[in-house]
Amino acid sequence: MATNIHEDFLQLLRIGIGTGTVKGLQLTVIGSKSLMEIKDLADAHGLSAVVLDGIEKTPKLGDTLPLEQKLEWIGEVLQNYEQRYSAYEKAIRDLAGFYNQHGFKMMVIKGYGLSWNYPKPSHRPCGDIDVWLFGQQREADAALGSWFKVHGSNQKVDTSHHHHTVFEWEGFTVENHYDFMNVHYGHRSKELEKIFKELGDASHINDNDNNQELENSRISSTSKNANGTKIPSVEVKGENVYLPSANLHALFLLRHSLQDFAAAVLTLRQVLDWALFVEKHTKEIDWVWLTGIIKEYKMTDFFNCLNAICVGDLGFDVKIFPNVQFDPFLKEKVLDDIISPAYKRQSPRGFLKGMIYKYRRWQGNAWKQELCYNESRWEMFWSGMWNHLLKPKTL
Repeated sequence: MATNIHEDFLQLLRIGIGTGTVKGLQLTVIGSKSLMEIKDLADAHGLSAVVLDGIEKTPKLGDTLPLEQKLEWIGEVLQNYEQRYSAYEKAIRDLAGFYNQHGFKMMVIKGYGLSWNYPKPSHRPCGDIDVWLFGQQREADAALGSWFKVHGSNQKVDTSHHHHTVFEWEGFTVENHYDFMNVHYGHRSKELEKIFKELGDASHINDNDNNQELENSRISSTSKNANGTKIPSVEVKGENVYLPSANLHALFLLRHSLQDFAAAVLTLRQVLDWALFVEKHTKEIDWVWLTGIIKEYKMTDFFNCLNAICVGDLGFDVKIFPNVQFDPFLKEKVLDDIISPAYKRQSPRGFLKGMIYKYRRWQGNAWKQELCYNESRWEMFWSGMWNHLLKPKTL
């Protein structure tokens, strides 16, 4: 590990999510200054609420923070996490209500369903609302556009992005996916997209057997579907919402984590998303099928490193993963880049400066791309450039 602050950060994170104990806490740096450095690191990874949970379970450590700083931290968690989560949940309910009234089925992918795997769902940060409408994205966008006009709204559905359209809803950005991934980036993406589309087909919906009422924003850890292909439905404050099947969510999380890592930045919150998801759904995932896909698309080394971090650094039980065989040196290199990435996600302002930075980042991350893909880097580079030319706003 690069620094003592990093190790302390991981210890408090383990306590916050319940995989570590206060009894085993051995902080190498103690004091208000070091705690604020840990907070800065937690903020960067979207984990300040979880780390605060760890501090609150360690009273003596919490006492080292000046009262003003502690109250400010608590206030940030209340406003930026808990209150925002409540608004997020309401926005999802209202959006589902709109779609249900117009005859569309709405699946929420990523964030919301993943939050239920956390000890405190509202302590996972809320981002965009990503939805899948089972192939009816175009018809749903048309209905929404008409609704905006009828209600005198100046809003429009933005079609300038790849694999999803975008609009604002109750203060949140909604990404309405017509593809699960960007099929213009590398020829193997099109092959994977076919798998995603099959898993996300409406024929897998299991309304009768797997309808659950949402209680305290938590989904049951049990499932009536052992094969992981059925799409469950839940009620969110009275509105019907669908979640990805176990197999769909597992492959989706892995592929998107891999892409974020190879392209720019993977946060530790995304790693924690994976660990908590596996902990709750490992018995539902078809691991033989999934590891076969992982091997075919050269995701095995990344998959093994990710699992090793979940076990060795986040404290999860090794038994929830199919195997944790990894190169220790590579695993540490991956972890160091996750905690302190060599290149930031945000590029400098200005078109020329931004493009130069993105090119340097692409070259600097060559080792990550070679780890994660079985395609030519230059082939992917030029297909990516063509991808941006098709949608200039993505540059």
